[in-house]
Amino acid sequence: MNEISRLKTQIVSRFSIGGFQIRSEASQFLAQQIHPLDEAERKKWITNVANHVQGQNLALPIVERKHIELAIKEANNTGLDDTESVFSVISAFEAPAFVYCEEKKKFLPDSSKRSLLAAPDAKSHYIRERYWLHWQKTCRHEMFARRVALGADETASKSKLVLRKAENLLSTSKMNDVVLLGLLTQLTEGKFYLEDPTGAIPIDLSDAIYSAGLFCEGCFVLAYGKYRDGTLKIEEIGFPPPEMSSSSRAFFGSINSWGGTSQTLLKYSRNLSELEKANADSSIVFVSDCWLDVPEVMAKLSQLLKGYDDFPPVAIILMGPFAKVNENVYTLKSLFQKLGEILTNCEKLKTQTDLVLVPSCDDPAAANILPRTPIPDVLAEELKKRYPRTILTTNPCRLQYCTQQIVVCRADLVTKLCRNTINFPKQGHLEDHFSRTLINQGTLAPLTPVAFPTHWNYDAALSLYPLPDLIVIGDPCQGFQTTEQECTVMNVGSFPKSKFAFKVYYPCNRSIEDSQIPDEE
Repeated sequence: MNEISRLKTQIVSRFSIGGFQIRSEASQFLAQQIHPLDEAERKKWITNVANHVQGQNLALPIVERKHIELAIKEANNTGLDDTESVFSVISAFEAPAFVYCEEKKKFLPDSSKRSLLAAPDAKSHYIRERYWLHWQKTCRHEMFARRVALGADETASKSKLVLRKAENLLSTSKMNDVVLLGLLTQLTEGKFYLEDPTGAIPIDLSDAIYSAGLFCEGCFVLAYGKYRDGTLKIEEIGFPPPEMSSSSRAFFGSINSWGGTSQTLLKYSRNLSELEKANADSSIVFVSDCWLDVPEVMAKLSQLLKGYDDFPPVAIILMGPFAKVNENVYTLKSLFQKLGEILTNCEKLKTQTDLVLVPSCDDPAAANILPRTPIPDVLAEELKKRYPRTILTTNPCRLQYCTQQIVVCRADLVTKLCRNTINFPKQGHLEDHFSRTLINQGTLAPLTPVAFPTHWNYDAALSLYPLPDLIVIGDPCQGFQTTEQECTVMNVGSFPKSKFAFKVYYPCNRSIEDSQIPDEE
């Protein structure tokens, strides 16, 4: 009698004691799930699953595979509510969209229908909503907020800066100490403007002092200067102020602003918080540029996966492109099949680790525009058969691990921002300027659609407001990580180009470990 058959006998016996008859398929499935464990853990799991099945109050005392799957899920999530999941992946096309209500001073769900074929006014709509997002948080900032109690000294209040709109300047010919929030754009070739919903103002940047960040056409800026004869002579220019996520979430009420099946925000779940703290060794692995058509890359990925089979992480995130050369779309099907063959032998990974595939814009079957659809099922069906915990998702996507909120985007973001900036910084680390740009702009796409094509109707999928706990970028440049406003920005770097380096994130203490596949001796 082989090991699986022996386990099936134990399972049938245990369920019989409880008065249940378990189907052969169901006992086979449970036996396969617990086979990698030691003898003591096996007995514990059989008892635990049987108890959960008993609690399902079945109409007939016959246990099917679906009952075992539900029992295993419940056993893994002991103590959690139905809507609380330890790990979930949220598609970009399922990310909730919100509009700012000036009257109520809060964000409300956007109930309008969305599609990839956007109406002509969709472009102005998403840019306008970005403006109101920055306007409301800038008005609350201590530099502009005017809150003076009755009888208090108003001197400090009068010294506050006044945030203007374009219409205020267009109605006069001269104004000093102007602070204007607007979209940096070129309405005519070679001439920059600041634009807001009330109008557009020509600007002179020749003597402007820039704050930290990468300033590109298509981003929102705060400009300080003097308005003379139709032009704003800018003295200082910076980004709208950042805001801690805890402050931002207060303006969404009790609604789930992150996405997923839960009606409430899992960020505040006490059960998940305790579970997160109790699993200090839980990790999420990130790998970018997984060129499956390069034998050396496939060999190193195999080494990585087999190495983690002894210490399974919560998830392994593989980012594209999944082929260095995309001459034939269907070659990717055989490459995913080879990846599945490697994973077939990773017994512990199969029971404990989700494999998430995030495509790049260079992968087949989708246009070069974000958000992009997942890798087609037809290309990855063999991989999913061999490794059922495979998740094909969009680019970008959102991850939820316990209370942790993570955004993943495979795009050459660092490269594009550096290429399009009008003020390449002379001092400071590039990663600090890059992270400041994303955090202050509150979006993955602080560029014009020409430089960084995006679906206008799905701008919410690119939103970083409120700030997540971790922003993961897959750019081929050198990997880095930096933290600002309690939000960590991490670039994974290219797996092949960095001598097979990757990143490991530990949610419990929010730390990042730089890892690398060693060369074979």
